[in-house]
Amino acid sequence: MARATAGQHRRARASHRVLTVAVSAAATIALGVGYVVADAYDVLPGPLTVRGVAAPQVPKAGRSLSSGGLVADADLSIPVDADEANALIDAFAASSGVGADYSVVVADADGTVAAQRNADAAREPASTLKTLTSLAATATLDMASTLDTSTYLVQNADGSATVVLSGGGDMLLGAGDGDPDHVNGRAGLGTLAERTAEALAQRGITAVTLLYDDSLFGDSRYPAGIEENNPGNLYYTGIASMAVDGGRRWADPPDDPDTYTAYPELSTQPAADAAATFAARLAERGITVAGEPAAGATPAGMSPIATVSSAQLSEIMAFMLRHSDNTLAEEFGRLVALATGHDNSPAGATQAVTAALDDLGVDTAALSMADCSGLAPGSRLTASILVEVQALALGGDVGAGMLEGMSVPGLTGTAAGRLADDDAAGLLRVKTGTLDAVTAMTGNVSRRDGGVLAFAIIVNDPENAWEAARAVDVFIAGLAGL
Repeated sequence: MARATAGQHRRARASHRVLTVAVSAAATIALGVGYVVADAYDVLPGPLTVRGVAAPQVPKAGRSLSSGGLVADADLSIPVDADEANALIDAFAASSGVGADYSVVVADADGTVAAQRNADAAREPASTLKTLTSLAATATLDMASTLDTSTYLVQNADGSATVVLSGGGDMLLGAGDGDPDHVNGRAGLGTLAERTAEALAQRGITAVTLLYDDSLFGDSRYPAGIEENNPGNLYYTGIASMAVDGGRRWADPPDDPDTYTAYPELSTQPAADAAATFAARLAERGITVAGEPAAGATPAGMSPIATVSSAQLSEIMAFMLRHSDNTLAEEFGRLVALATGHDNSPAGATQAVTAALDDLGVDTAALSMADCSGLAPGSRLTASILVEVQALALGGDVGAGMLEGMSVPGLTGTAAGRLADDDAAGLLRVKTGTLDAVTAMTGNVSRRDGGVLAFAIIVNDPENAWEAARAVDVFIAGLAGL
């Protein structure tokens, strides 16, 4: 009887185990099916969904531009045919709208003049003057260096703390995190605030007052008379130790901070605006900023607690030239002045640039610089000087940053709409110059036979500014065939 009972127990336990396994399996399957359903209906996280997926919208492709075809390897020794160059100049001179006040020079890559008209007449250059400032800067400054924006901590006797925001000249700061993919915004005030907040947290500091140091460029920030060509504060603001996006006040910011064609109003207090932006970024990271940022001085003998660095000067120069940014051009002139011991003023900057050009062997006898950008009225130079600058850069010892920043007609910068002949696409590198009474251009050309040439063209008081500009475009396109 006992043996029968034990067998019954064993059979009961076996049946129980089978039932348990069956129930567990059913529960697992049910849970799995339930999770799949919940995932599909987005109740629980997972890769499945029954929601419709919107088809990606691909923007309409822009107009493609074919190059003018392959050219031979660049050979700087191939001379320009003088007869063909003279014929091209004659056609330009006869163009409608040009008038009588023009200068043209076409030269071999080494600066040897092949053809010219009025080459040594001093004329107003507009923004082609920026090529002189650029060449002087490349010969004077370390173009691989950066402009740093830093914060310093001052712990006061009463237990309070002061942060000093110190600018090193970066006028292309970003308002948020640093952007390694762009020149404009490479260094971000959001990143600087994050690093500063971390340094403050290590010291147990949660509240500060904020000062900003904008003393780098002294008291004189505006070249004399520049306001005459700066209506609505659209084309120049006083250089500063720091600024967000060059002080541009966009109603609708461009998607690409390095590419734009509009001219929004510029701030008249870019450093103060940058400090206010920095204060907001600090607050977002848990640091209380008492009151409004105020002007102050960087403490002597102290190391910064946080720093962000701009793009390299060569990249900033390319940005400046492509956009013909007058403020950045004036800043490059001032950096040359500071590096060479000239006066920290607009006049000191023009003197420093002229001295640097003299040292390079440029004939500056007919050069008169009212500023370093060409915006202020009163600058005068010859087309010969512009060609000398191009030839020195093409020689390879100086000017690489300038050549890299030249606009390509039909493609980049202020010359994006200046390609008159698709057969010249990709062969021209230019700097434009435009004021009410000036149409000018200078640059260099990869010729289809493999040679390289330098050119300059200045028209003052054209009979028709639009027609004169079109005549310049036709002329430079023709240079590729010389």
